Amino acid sequence: MSRQPCITTPHHELAASPLNTARFGQRSPTGVPGLDDILDGGFIAERLYLIDGRPGAGKTTLALQYLLSGAAQSERCLYITLSESAEELRANARSHGWSLDAIEIFELMAEDVAQGDGGLVMYHPSEVELSETTRKVLDVVRRTQPQRLVFDSLSELRLLAQNSLRYRRQILALKQHFAGAACTVLLLDDRTAEGEDLQLQSIAHGVITLDHRSPDYGAALRQLQVLKFRGSAFRSGLHDLEIVRGGMRVFPRLVAAEHGRSFARESVPSGVDRLDTLLGGGIDRGTATLLLGAAGTGKSTVALQYAAAAALRGEHAAIFSFEEAAAILLDRAQQLGIPVQEGVGPGQIIIRRLDPGEVLPGQFAHLVRAAVEEDHATVIIIDSLNGYLTAMPEERALHVQLHELMSYLNNFGVATFIVAAQNGLLESLQAPIDASYLADTVVHLRLFEHKGEVKKAISVLKKRSGRHEQTIRQLWFDEKGVHLSEPLLGLRGVLSGIPTELDPPARPGAPTQRAADAG
Repeated sequence: MSRQPCITTPHHELAASPLNTARFGQRSPTGVPGLDDILDGGFIAERLYLIDGRPGAGKTTLALQYLLSGAAQSERCLYITLSESAEELRANARSHGWSLDAIEIFELMAEDVAQGDGGLVMYHPSEVELSETTRKVLDVVRRTQPQRLVFDSLSELRLLAQNSLRYRRQILALKQHFAGAACTVLLLDDRTAEGEDLQLQSIAHGVITLDHRSPDYGAALRQLQVLKFRGSAFRSGLHDLEIVRGGMRVFPRLVAAEHGRSFARESVPSGVDRLDTLLGGGIDRGTATLLLGAAGTGKSTVALQYAAAAALRGEHAAIFSFEEAAAILLDRAQQLGIPVQEGVGPGQIIIRRLDPGEVLPGQFAHLVRAAVEEDHATVIIIDSLNGYLTAMPEERALHVQLHELMSYLNNFGVATFIVAAQNGLLESLQAPIDASYLADTVVHLRLFEHKGEVKKAISVLKKRSGRHEQTIRQLWFDEKGVHLSEPLLGLRGVLSGIPTELDPPARPGAPTQRAADAG
């Protein structure tokens, strides 16, 4: 069967199509959260797959999870190792809280020979011929008749073969034998060959690569990619993953077009009348709002006001904070008289503190999806874009991922608020990136000096979904919450930071104030 291109239609539609069920065969779930979604249901059973990655990328972890998943379904599972001892594998499993008692492990690495009928004969790969090693592998496969098999690793066979032709012949012989054994096989390779082993990739039915790299600071960035998956659709591109106690977890790349639900187009009020008036009645569901301004202008507090208003209506809101700790946020809310009840139910607000140096972009998208699809959040706050940028490997990826995330939230009718801090105070202001085109509404908050005081101003720069005021209002906070003034009609240059007062309208025949002062 020819190789299929990456999916171009919604994933759930592919899963339900007649072509998918009739031709793709029975699936063999991987046991790795998120990977089955990428593979459109798991490996196709009774085929051979290559798991490729440098040492430490997670190949063994993935393989063990696959076998443990099969053992949980009462399938016969075999792990053939030429690189690690059985005790090393068991120690690795114990670090994840696993037991390998239901998996048979066959070693081909020790010098000692276990005597007796039916005993396992163990060899060191450097001391035996390739044909003898292959014979031992086939013997144990015939004896155990596994339904799931892992071969770790091909680098040892490559060393024994000494030339690519002999190595390829042995791999083809193994493939032909496994084809008639009703067994799904994972071949692990640690990239010890010079360059990319394209011959091996051409033989396998599917190829999954695992990569990890270390940034200048923070946790290692681990990613998975499906290069090839014959006979099935799959989700292409790079997918973030993490390895923690309990195993590997993959975060499929978010495709907004595959997700969504119907919702009523309506305004989301803030609970502050003058703020709603400034925004032409409020923020619309299914739109993203960018709160842009320098530090200390009140961006996070305005966003918090929308979350509290949603909770008062019996809805659920979620705040993802890259900067402010939950305790500080709750203390500030209490001082401002903004009611916040923590939790994941109706009328509650969940506050998730995220470390930009530790959270993966795909992991963050997964957390947001869980808040929307599982906890039914209708208001999402990302505070701030600066912290989100820090979690991204590169700026271009930030734009693409943020666009997909905003589109996803819009498809679910979520009112999204993104806080972005500008550099500078009263003079020139500069945003970390230009994200204004991604937002449906842009609210600008500004500090300005007036009569010896530093004050805050708020205005709306754009709103795609309707009309809004063109005015500038003063913004302030006290123990009774958020307040806005009437439009600042008597000041000019508020956005410059140092405004000047305009002359009041002159009565007919009366001198102006400026003329009176001159007199």
